[in-house]
Amino acid sequence: MPVLRSKKATPGSEKGLCMSPASVAGSVESRFSSPTYFRREQVAELLIGDDPDSDNITSESESDTGSDFEDTLKKGRKQMASAPSKAPPPKRPRHTPVEKKVALQKRNPGKQQKPSPVQQSVNLAKDAPQSSKRSRQVLAESNQKVVKDAGTAWLDSDQEASNLSVSTTQSKSALQLSRSRREQAKSNQTVGKENVSMYLSSDQETSNLSVSTRQPKRMAQSSRNAGLKSGMKAAAPGQQKEASNLFEAVKLAKSAMQTLVDEWLEVYKLDRETGLLELLNFFIHSCGCKGVVTSQMFHKMQNAEIIRKMTEEFDEDSGDYPLSMAGPMWKKFRQNFCEFIAVLVRQCQYNVIYDEYMVDILISLLTGLSDSQVRAFRHTSTLAAMKLMTALVDVALNLNVHQENIQRQYDTERNKAAGKRANDRLEMLLQKRKELQQNQEEIENMMNAIFKGVFVHRYRDLIAEIRAICMEEIGVWMKRYSDSFLNDSYLKYVGWMLHDKQREVRLRCLKSLQNLYESKEITQKLELFTNRFKDRMVSMVLDVDYDVAVEAVRLLTLILKNTEDVLTNEECECVYPLVYASHRPTAAAAGQFVHVKLRRHYDAEQEEAVAKDRGRRSVNGEFIKLVLTFFLESELHEHCAYLVDSLWDHAGSVLKDWEGMTELLLEEIGDGEDGLSDQEESALIELMVCSMRQAVEGHPPIGRHSGKKLLTVKEKKQQMDDRVKLSEHLIVIIPQLLAKYSADAEKVANLLLIPGFFDLDVYCTRRLEKYLDLLLKQIRDIVEKHTEMNVLEACSRAYYTLCNEEYTIRNRVDIARSQIVDTLVEIFTHSVEELLHEVGEIDEDNLYTVATSLKRITALYNAHDLTRWELFDNCCRVLERGIDTGEIPEQIIVQALLCAHFHILWRLAVISEYPATKEQLIRLRKQRNTVFTMCQHGLSNVSTRVREQSFILLCDLLVIFSSQMTRDGHDDLQPLVFTADLPLVSELLSFVMDHVFVEPEDDGDDETLKIEMLHKRRNFLAGFCKLIIYNMVDLRTAADIFKHYMKYYGDYGDIIKEMLAKARLIDKVECAKTLLLSLQQLFNELVQDQGPDIDRSSIGFCTIKDLGRRFALTFGIDLIKSRQPVVSLHLDGIKFAFQQYRLNALDLPPQNLPFLDIVSEFSTKLLQQDKKAVLAYLDKTFPATLNLTAQGWLPLTSYRRSLLARGEDDTMSVISSRTVSARSKKAPASSAKRRRLEVSDLSSDGVWPQSGGSMRVDGKLRTPILTSTILRPPQWDTGSLQSSDDQDSEKGSESEFAQSRSWLESQSQNKRQNERVQKNRQQKNRMRQRHKKQQLLSLMEEDGEEAETGEIISDATSEHSDANSEISLPAPIRKGRAGLLQDLFDSSILDIDDF
Repeated sequence: MPVLRSKKATPGSEKGLCMSPASVAGSVESRFSSPTYFRREQVAELLIGDDPDSDNITSESESDTGSDFEDTLKKGRKQMASAPSKAPPPKRPRHTPVEKKVALQKRNPGKQQKPSPVQQSVNLAKDAPQSSKRSRQVLAESNQKVVKDAGTAWLDSDQEASNLSVSTTQSKSALQLSRSRREQAKSNQTVGKENVSMYLSSDQETSNLSVSTRQPKRMAQSSRNAGLKSGMKAAAPGQQKEASNLFEAVKLAKSAMQTLVDEWLEVYKLDRETGLLELLNFFIHSCGCKGVVTSQMFHKMQNAEIIRKMTEEFDEDSGDYPLSMAGPMWKKFRQNFCEFIAVLVRQCQYNVIYDEYMVDILISLLTGLSDSQVRAFRHTSTLAAMKLMTALVDVALNLNVHQENIQRQYDTERNKAAGKRANDRLEMLLQKRKELQQNQEEIENMMNAIFKGVFVHRYRDLIAEIRAICMEEIGVWMKRYSDSFLNDSYLKYVGWMLHDKQREVRLRCLKSLQNLYESKEITQKLELFTNRFKDRMVSMVLDVDYDVAVEAVRLLTLILKNTEDVLTNEECECVYPLVYASHRPTAAAAGQFVHVKLRRHYDAEQEEAVAKDRGRRSVNGEFIKLVLTFFLESELHEHCAYLVDSLWDHAGSVLKDWEGMTELLLEEIGDGEDGLSDQEESALIELMVCSMRQAVEGHPPIGRHSGKKLLTVKEKKQQMDDRVKLSEHLIVIIPQLLAKYSADAEKVANLLLIPGFFDLDVYCTRRLEKYLDLLLKQIRDIVEKHTEMNVLEACSRAYYTLCNEEYTIRNRVDIARSQIVDTLVEIFTHSVEELLHEVGEIDEDNLYTVATSLKRITALYNAHDLTRWELFDNCCRVLERGIDTGEIPEQIIVQALLCAHFHILWRLAVISEYPATKEQLIRLRKQRNTVFTMCQHGLSNVSTRVREQSFILLCDLLVIFSSQMTRDGHDDLQPLVFTADLPLVSELLSFVMDHVFVEPEDDGDDETLKIEMLHKRRNFLAGFCKLIIYNMVDLRTAADIFKHYMKYYGDYGDIIKEMLAKARLIDKVECAKTLLLSLQQLFNELVQDQGPDIDRSSIGFCTIKDLGRRFALTFGIDLIKSRQPVVSLHLDGIKFAFQQYRLNALDLPPQNLPFLDIVSEFSTKLLQQDKKAVLAYLDKTFPATLNLTAQGWLPLTSYRRSLLARGEDDTMSVISSRTVSARSKKAPASSAKRRRLEVSDLSSDGVWPQSGGSMRVDGKLRTPILTSTILRPPQWDTGSLQSSDDQDSEKGSESEFAQSRSWLESQSQNKRQNERVQKNRQQKNRMRQRHKKQQLLSLMEEDGEEAETGEIISDATSEHSDANSEISLPAPIRKGRAGLLQDLFDSSILDIDDF
């Protein structure tokens, strides 16, 4: 974009020429063009100054034409003897508009004569933009002379009479309309005449006036014009109504923006001052301001004064404004607002935009508003200025197109022979080119003014939304007008703002860059920018905000697609791991990046040739190999399902090419050919299975959510088609694949998952039963061949899928399943009999046979009901032999326990579904007791596997056979309910202590093994916590788990915290006592280690105190809900501290007295009344009749001090959700600044100020930073938390709580209370007066705020902009709440919801 130059008036300008449209308004032009409305004085030159002399322009343009063209022009002038001698051409000669010429031809159809050469030139250039800038000589002449000159210069002799009559008629109608408008606006009559003369010379207006003359009714019925006519009768009220008409019309959008702009143009052309005032007030009202710019203000006040006046008239009741309001209406208003500006400029691009009046004043006003401290002004004006700039960019593009057309026409005419060359046309084209160049220069001056006056200052505004608007629009400019804006001078702003701290700004920058990198041509011009900011763009793929990361990956994908070797392999490797991200949009964007990267290494023609040579049907073989290579080389993650889901949207057709995948698996490799390795075959099978699951199920893998809940009809149909497609192909191929890889357990386990994706109807509809028999045969061979549990479970799942009762193939599969079970049961029964009758050394072969057959039976028992084979008795016999002698290996015992467990579960399922007899219930009860006994014995087995399996089975069986099984009308199952006794619970708890809360063994550097062991321990803890949550075990048992909360917080903190929350729902008081019990257990352990003299500064004691502090935080901030549990905890803690205290030994403190230091951590969770009650109980337990200054009595002293102190939570505890909601309904909506003046300030260390009732209004108020409760300091300064009203209310409630208080003391308290209330009222009155003085301050942002904050963007090299900014919350309101503490013992108050 060229740099604007200041235009200076030449000395040779005549007076007539100096009367520009701007000079007609007198001093208005000079006032609104003052440089004081810009940040820099030199920017004012962008909008001030006259045009250069027309002679100079003509000479400059003619100098480029060449000598040949000058000679031609001379010859043409000699031949045209009848043409009068020309004066120096004005700056903007008027041309007859094409619309007027067409209208005249329609009125005189009989006079269709051959047009003159001048008319031909006009017709040839009708597509060019018609200039609307008036010649300054026209204003010095009369209307008749203008009409006569126009008729002489531009009209043909046959059409002159009709044109003059039309012009006279239009002049009369325009004079009548302008006269009525002048009377309504009470403006100067002379100015109105000049306006009429000036606008009658406009080409565009002539057609508009002719339309308005032919259709007077439509103009009279216009709602906005009617409002203007009625509004002009009263000065101020009329102007306000007139100003609001345009705003309301845009807001309601009942008519098209084109209509609104046309109506406004009619008003503007008749009286441009009235139209301009209406437009200015539209922008003022769009800011949310109710003020109106009147005609007097327009003439007598500067822009800064007008803005200051509008600020004073701003609505102080609310800080909201149209652009910040929520709701569909205001969202639509933003769209209409932007559309109105675009249509306004588009409609004015041929005339009004060059009148040196409307656009100049509008830019000046928007520039001043954008510098306002009021956010509404700054935000709205910046949006308007940026949209205005975008519209001007479109105008500049149109001018470029017209210049190219004129230049092409000029070159064509000039290249003609001398005899055929039209000299008049060449001269006209040359003049038109000059005019377009002048228009282009003026548009560029306007764009420079907006850019330097608004954008340069607002792109780093304090408000993120304003910065985002600037980044969005500059991307549009660079995309549309790349010749001027696509350079480093403008790109640097986008690059700098990539480091912005707000996600919205970074997001707009990335989207703007995406629009640029979409084009290869533009991408080549961004080479320098790409190299400069490439590192930043690559680092943004790991942005803290998911949306920003997604757009960053998409931007890198465009760079990869449209550039060559710009992104290095190291930079691409930063994107590769994101295909395994849990956030699906990020993973999908990374999948597109990987797909583009892999396609660059894929040659389609070569692949077709290879496929043809090897006889493949699919041409995706090589690309599938590339995907396999990427999957195997990605060492960060091993889950293929996540990779498939990431690539599904972009490479779905390849991933669903199951025919090509099976061809690669079954392909026979000849000599010298490269086939798949064993690792690649395993990866390909896993990839194929995952793609089938994705196609059939249609949802992402576990841990990755797509956000879509329901599938569309098209998606459901696509799933059905894919399922039928893979069924038809894989039903035939799967037996071959199982036969080929039957010896490989990993491959077979994945291949056996494929039948679960089949449409089993295909077996019957396609007559493929023989392939079902082949499949069943292969499954049986696999069961007999393998002993790996994952393979056996896959076979059991395949049998379960094929045995679906909905399909006719069930009978075949059931027969095959029964045959394999019969075989396995026969082998197991025979082997067990031999094993039990053996004496002495046991045969190893027989043990192996029992173990393998029992493992296969257990795998099938998990999914199929095998109770009719009666395996329970044999399993119990094996378990008894193993428990008694210890000769049975642990593998057999574990499988026997599982088999017995599945047996009673299948029995229970049958009894629950169908009515059971008494004998069945008794039999199942005996079998249940047997399993419980075996598992309880297994807890003490020497084998770790047996102990772990027994613990898991016991936890599950206790939940299954609990009292909940009798619900839903199953009262007949009451005999089966089992309740754990104390020995069983003790053994379970001992197992948790021995296997969960232990230091992990050093397993070397194998991180996978460590994670598996941690996962196993977490399952053990979750199984036992499940018993506590469902109230199957006494809640006091959880004390042994709670005491490990701090030590093992990293491994089990989430489980223990969830159990604590559920336990509190069961019984709050009992849960609090359980927490205290855990602290007592730790204290007793400490006493055993250190002896009776406990060092209160030791690490062990401090650890217990920290645990107590953490427990205290779990009670929350609503002290009313936790009132009774906390009081019970304190009372039990006091009892424990004085457990061994004797009255006759006052000299020696109790042994457990230091425990009061731990209990004091819960003092902040007591209400003030409860503190006094606890203190009274403490005095009753230990009457303080002697000096407690000895070292041994310090815990008691500190505990008493904690009960006497006023805590921060004393005030907040009485705030219930009901009072907050009631107060929020009454309080009016206010701005953030207004609310900040109503809260108390906090000191730098986070405590309340000492002066509770005072309020600072002379400086900027700070708000406390949101911090985690875990990082809360151990002791807060509670001495400054007392306010006068809190004292009054609490002392009033004390009279009801402390019954032993004397009547005289209560009377003195009431007297002091009344005095404090009167004093507080006086302080409130003074505060109200201060608030009234600060109302204007609440609307405006402080000057120091920007200074303290500094520039948002310090440097483009900042690398810390991704960090989240600190979150500030308003400080809690510190107002007196007398009476809220008077009824604290009422049951209705104790049930208040959380605050």
